[in-house]
Amino acid sequence: MKNKIISLAIMTASLFTMTGCLDMEPVSSITDKNMWESEGQFTSFVYGVHSRLRENSFNMFVLGELRSDIYNPSTGWTGESNKVEEITSNILSQERPGLSNFAGLYSNINQINLFISKAADTNLLKEADKAYYLGQMYGLRAFYYFHLLRSWGDVVWTDQPSTGFEIGKLDKAASPAAEIMEKIKADIQSSEDSFGTDYSFRESRTFWSKAATLMLKAEVYLWSGRRMGGGSADATVAQNALTDIQSHISRETLDLMPNYTDVFAYDDKGNKEIIFTIHNKQNETDLFGGSWRNNLVPQRATLSLYYDKETDGQFELNFNGNMYYPVRNELYDKFDNLDTRKQGTLKAVFTMDAPHDYVGCFPYKYRGTTPSGASERLFADDFPVYRYADLLLMLAEAKSLTGGDPTAEINLIRARAYKANYDVATMGYPNMAGDKDGINEVLLRERYKEFMFEGKRWYDLRRFGDEYVFEYTTADDSYPQRLLWPIDKNTLTNNPALEQTPGSVSYTHLRAHET
Repeated sequence: MKNKIISLAIMTASLFTMTGCLDMEPVSSITDKNMWESEGQFTSFVYGVHSRLRENSFNMFVLGELRSDIYNPSTGWTGESNKVEEITSNILSQERPGLSNFAGLYSNINQINLFISKAADTNLLKEADKAYYLGQMYGLRAFYYFHLLRSWGDVVWTDQPSTGFEIGKLDKAASPAAEIMEKIKADIQSSEDSFGTDYSFRESRTFWSKAATLMLKAEVYLWSGRRMGGGSADATVAQNALTDIQSHISRETLDLMPNYTDVFAYDDKGNKEIIFTIHNKQNETDLFGGSWRNNLVPQRATLSLYYDKETDGQFELNFNGNMYYPVRNELYDKFDNLDTRKQGTLKAVFTMDAPHDYVGCFPYKYRGTTPSGASERLFADDFPVYRYADLLLMLAEAKSLTGGDPTAEINLIRARAYKANYDVATMGYPNMAGDKDGINEVLLRERYKEFMFEGKRWYDLRRFGDEYVFEYTTADDSYPQRLLWPIDKNTLTNNPALEQTPGSVSYTHLRAHET
């Protein structure tokens, strides 16, 4: 087995002289026989694990958001085809599962398993470095499995590495979701223990950290508290994880940015609001490996046909992509006009002729940069996974579940959103219109506006309860079990020990039911 090829995304020696960036270009494959022979190889592997995370980031974005009430189930205002109708319409089936082979996450889990097994016995690493790296690996493994659990429910657990690993050929049955959740929690604890008192951010916050583990812990325990019987006890664990971050990392280092758009600024990556982000860079990689531009950015020629009210004239944005994942036209009106998140998240499109009727909108959160001499915009923005605003809103959620008062956290978010227009008497919780709808609705509404296009909305609705999924999305409450993702046929064939996700039906049956 040692001589078999392991596909590793590892770094060249030049990495170790770099500061403030993570230029994660993989090098060629390497044999296990020649690996694990120096401290540098272990360090390279850690960079490679983060590089592989970036490669999977688009699939995780799809899992966490595309089935939600952000996306149009049919064709959008640009007239381009909807390439993922089965996802946005919530008509996933075993023939059209949306994503195959568990979104490719198991190949990364195997790499993590490999590192853990090798680090356990090595004497090549300083103890502090070994502990830090293991804190990252246990945290990232829990992160991957949490995506799997929320998406497929019962999934295969494996913590043993294989040099010839393919999940589709792993003849192993899925473990119940409850068991997977306990293993996720155990990995989170191992990550915490390994990090110890190290709360540092490294590589411009593109490296997994103890704070990232604690954010994951809060998210995991809020899920198990709401959906798996953990109740207020789990919510208390979540609350304590979030206050742990606040008490060990100062507001000089971690806080809300003054302006909402500053969080996503191309020239201020790794800013003080970021807890963990997936790195992209000019001459390195585009956001989601180009999938953002190719699916969520309007064509330049299309934009030129419409009116931009902000500039009082024809659109002149040098965007040039495709809108194959259309967003809902009503998104724009979900925001109060005084809410700075509106202009920081969406761009409205109007007819050229007066009175300039509203046509639709498109994502405007990630704006990229125009390289010197280029005519088109490059979308090499970082993709935030966890940031301080998420900490505040999860803390508000945890408090609401434990009998506490979420007012302070909600109002910090609103004060930043409304800036100089903020009036606590009319805009602060619980005084704003809609605040009497109940704390769940309030929190879902704030998270919707705060985290749109950050891969969270579907997971948020699922965490709060299936009733919210059926209320806000196209999911059919006649098939409540179909909120999980089906397993593609090839994976089922290659791993005969697997069983199809409960409730999955054929595409033909779904279409017949619709009519």
